Amino acid sequence: MTEQDILKALSNVQEPDLGKDLVTLNMVKDIKISGNDVFFTIVLTTPACPMKDMMATASENAIKLLVNKEAKVHVNFTANTTSNRVDQNQVLKGVKNIIAVVSGKGGVGKSTVAANLALALREGGASVGLMDADIYGPSVPIMFNLRGERPLMKDINGKGMIVPIEQYGIKTLSIGYLVDEKNAVVWRGPMASSAIRQFVTEVDWGELDYLVIDMPPGTGDIHLTLLQTVPVTGVIVVTTPQDVALADAKKAIAMFGQTQIKVPIIGIVENMAYFTPEELPHNKYYIFGKEGGKRLADEYDLAFLGQIPIVQSIREGGDKGVPAMVGNDDITKKAFREFASVSVRNISIRNANLPKTQVVEVAV
Repeated sequence: MTEQDILKALSNVQEPDLGKDLVTLNMVKDIKISGNDVFFTIVLTTPACPMKDMMATASENAIKLLVNKEAKVHVNFTANTTSNRVDQNQVLKGVKNIIAVVSGKGGVGKSTVAANLALALREGGASVGLMDADIYGPSVPIMFNLRGERPLMKDINGKGMIVPIEQYGIKTLSIGYLVDEKNAVVWRGPMASSAIRQFVTEVDWGELDYLVIDMPPGTGDIHLTLLQTVPVTGVIVVTTPQDVALADAKKAIAMFGQTQIKVPIIGIVENMAYFTPEELPHNKYYIFGKEGGKRLADEYDLAFLGQIPIVQSIREGGDKGVPAMVGNDDITKKAFREFASVSVRNISIRNANLPKTQVVEVAV
């Protein structure tokens, strides 16, 4: 067996999302052969790649079929998270992907989805940050059991920078760390926008594969400020199944699809899709309607990222500061893992096939 034999065999193994073979995509590294043992590394597009087991099996089969049926194939994985951004102003230059989680209206569980998406990505091996940009209704301090915490400052090249607070392996920042939770944030739009700019330009986020941003509900100043400050990789739209929520989700989709904005939509996730009682884990009760989010995704030709059920433990965990991905409920963990898995795949496809993400110049 030679290195060329192995590469020729692996040129028949497709990367499932990008539609090209591993060799063409330059994903095969460090081939070593010792007798019947073959060692090599596949460089994934993200540590959280859900397809690595499939690629390992396909690689082993290809080598045994096309090179040596006695071969013992040892596949190692590493990751070089794909990024596709234009850094005109070098803001968040260590962050490879910036994902905004948005909703057309409040009350659809956007913060719960953002928090558990971040945790699911971290579980998959990615380095992740979570920025709570919901200035008027911050949730991260409660959901991550960080009430009353205050971030530290550090000096970087003579400039004072805020240090995110780490919890459950996630770097987090929220206006809730800076303002007493008993006090209302009574700010006009320019002040809120200024805070968002500070969160991205005066915070030491470091090196991250993904920065998940929990946006305020609706479409307004804060959204435009973020798009004008950093190159957003794409947005995830959260909705619930009922028509009232879907009508508002359409407004969020329309905002990001405007010609002067044109930020890619990674997909739509349907929260509170059905109710599953803990004692009857196989029963589904569609109390808010059925598959409204999926119909919306089909209507706009967008990816449908999954359904998150209503389970009592999701609410309890959020209130106690133990998000679903950290708790013990396998139903919700499975739902969030599947959602994160599909999201990661669509982010990789977006980076491979769409124009580079850059700061938006909005004249409104």
